[in-house]
Amino acid sequence: MPLSKNAEKRIGKKIKRCQLIISREASFEFSDSPTENIIICNAGITTGLQQETILEEVLRQGVSPKEIGFPTGKSYCYLRFSSPQVAQIVYEAMNGISPLGQNGCILLMSYYLDTRNANQHEVNLSPSQLVPGLILSLDFIDEELEAKLLYAADMNDENGLEGNLKHRRVKHFGFEFLYGSNNVDKNKPMDRKIPSICNQLWEKLQQCYPELAWHIPDQLTVNRYEPGQGIPPHVDTHSAFQDPIICLSLGAAISMDFRDTKGKHLTVDLPSRSLLIMSGESRYGWTHGITPRKTDTVRLNNSLTIRKRELRVSFTFRKLQDVPCRCQYHSLCDSYKNESDVRSLHLHANATQLELDNVHKVYNEIAKHFSETRHSPWPKVNTFLSSLSPGSILLDVGCGNGKYLGLNPHIVALGCDRSNELLKVCINRDFNALECDCLVLPFRSASIDACISIAVIHHLATEQRRRQAICEIVRVLRPGGYALIYVWAKDQEANSKKSSYLRQNKLNNKPSKGTDQSLHVMIPKEDHITESILPIHTNRTQFQHQDLLVPWKLQNGKQETKKTFLRFYHVFEEHELDNLCRSVEGISIEESYYDQGNWCVLFKTKD
Repeated sequence: MPLSKNAEKRIGKKIKRCQLIISREASFEFSDSPTENIIICNAGITTGLQQETILEEVLRQGVSPKEIGFPTGKSYCYLRFSSPQVAQIVYEAMNGISPLGQNGCILLMSYYLDTRNANQHEVNLSPSQLVPGLILSLDFIDEELEAKLLYAADMNDENGLEGNLKHRRVKHFGFEFLYGSNNVDKNKPMDRKIPSICNQLWEKLQQCYPELAWHIPDQLTVNRYEPGQGIPPHVDTHSAFQDPIICLSLGAAISMDFRDTKGKHLTVDLPSRSLLIMSGESRYGWTHGITPRKTDTVRLNNSLTIRKRELRVSFTFRKLQDVPCRCQYHSLCDSYKNESDVRSLHLHANATQLELDNVHKVYNEIAKHFSETRHSPWPKVNTFLSSLSPGSILLDVGCGNGKYLGLNPHIVALGCDRSNELLKVCINRDFNALECDCLVLPFRSASIDACISIAVIHHLATEQRRRQAICEIVRVLRPGGYALIYVWAKDQEANSKKSSYLRQNKLNNKPSKGTDQSLHVMIPKEDHITESILPIHTNRTQFQHQDLLVPWKLQNGKQETKKTFLRFYHVFEEHELDNLCRSVEGISIEESYYDQGNWCVLFKTKD
């Protein structure tokens, strides 16, 4: 039923408001004339709209979209059709009419111009192009072998099942998969061995993929999925199983979701009798799972359609291993987490001594040389200092050689530092500075207008101590006061550009396996050698660990030899500094940004 003139005008105004909101965060170029692209302005992932729901509504109009996009964390989505004429059919039938928005709100739609490059459309890419290391072999087995495998698994035998999980029924062979730990007990092999019929799979696997000729799994998990059942996103435990993980789909097809650690989400369709090989990045760096629902959105003849789910049985094969994982995907790696836990315990037990030996003493030794290399202020720090009102009281926590204390002559600048040798440099420059620990600032509460702490908090060995330093800054700030904090970033190429730190790497050297990638290292301390659990970083390279020792080479007088000092650093992941500041009461983050290898936060104390 066509909309009235008043309704069209009212809906048009709402659409314009939505376009303004969307244009602030995305580069959509809206169009008043029909194009092949439609954006639904008021419904997306955050409003609870499902892809199958919108697809069903579009298919009712007698057409099918070529693509549906749901941006992560957004309240809008988009549709792409084969032509503007097809898009217009959907637009006229659904805009301001379809009640698929949140709480039954009608959908608000707009045409837009697609400015993406052709290669940004991933609809025709293979799984290995979508997810690196993923191999999908279609029709890997025939129907006869499929029937034999299903008979061998005998999922209808209630006595043979390990139990009914919330999302599916499972049965194990070789070793029982323990869902509490996502591992197996290697000392308790099962009497039920992997069915001998599976040997035919390894023979064919060796023919198709000679590089996997060695791979004969010793653990099998069989899952039975009724329509509507699924499995939560997960990664097979890194240290428990070798690379690759192999999954055979039997009975019916299903769509599997893959997500990487940066939020990228891709769906791979697994037809019946297909073999999925997860290796490399797809094995270690992506989670995989199946969303519980009764339909899947699939591509048919270059268009999208809905496929009803049917009974599916999967065979997941794994090969056990006995050594820790050494992958680069730390956020999903149990070995790295366990080592990080050990490293964290060491730091907590020895935080004060570690900072004394590898921060305070070191800066006293290298103070003169360090000061000679620290003369150019960061531009954004300078901008912050210039913005302070005349007469404001500034405190530089960890002022070093005082390079920020004299930048704004119209404010009262105070500095404090733990290194008495660096403070001597400040005093020689006639700056107001005193010696203290940043964890206990000798200033009255609510007495300072603004604080800066540049490259200081990353020298504190535990999260509790780093938080305490921020709490002290907040304590001394007046209501409505500002603080700017800089810390080293673990990712020195966060904006796809090398930081100044990496650009100084003239030799293009890389971390050596003997230091930066080693858990236990030998650290020289004056006249003796002692063992530490901290890795030593290779200068001017990407950081491999968060808690590490960074060398400083000091020329030994006029001699050619250089003495090396090791400084402790905790380099920050993205959002880590933001979250640390948010954990402190009484402040609001005004700005968070990345500046030449540093994560930076500007916050304000509440009035």
